[in-house]
Amino acid sequence: MEKKKKEIVRMLLNQDLGEKDEEEMLDLLVNSPITVDVDKENDEKMSFGDKVADKISEVAGSWSFIIIFCGFLLFWIILNGVILVNAIDPYPFILLNLLLSCLAALQAPIIMMSQNRQAKKDTIRNKNDYHTDLKSELILEQLHDHIEKVLQNQNKILSYLKQDEEEKK
Repeated sequence: MEKKKKEIVRMLLNQDLGEKDEEEMLDLLVNSPITVDVDKENDEKMSFGDKVADKISEVAGSWSFIIIFCGFLLFWIILNGVILVNAIDPYPFILLNLLLSCLAALQAPIIMMSQNRQAKKDTIRNKNDYHTDLKSELILEQLHDHIEKVLQNQNKILSYLKQDEEEKK
């Protein structure tokens, strides 16, 4: 039965894999469960820096951050442009420009780190989905074979019953 499974898997793969890769894939599909909780697996491998980068990306990519940051900018401009006589950062707000540039210079790579990690997670998820689909197709092929055998046996039984009925007449 396992040999037949491997033939079906080879047919399903229908691609040129190296001998070692093909055997690993066959063993994976035929002999072992293949579902993986990608999120759990990824969370276990994350370092403290990865977790911080994800949290910063989560906050920086939200509407609440945009609204609060716009409020801060408006407060800064009103405070230094209108309220304070001896402003810390008078118009054209050079210090504010420096702060914004520094924020952008730090925020961009942090968000990119988070996106790269998400892309890796998506790749793992896609591979897992592919393996799951292959295994499902393998199981469907087996079910199809079993149904064919059941139908053949049912047809044999029907033919025996018809023969027996004809003999009784």
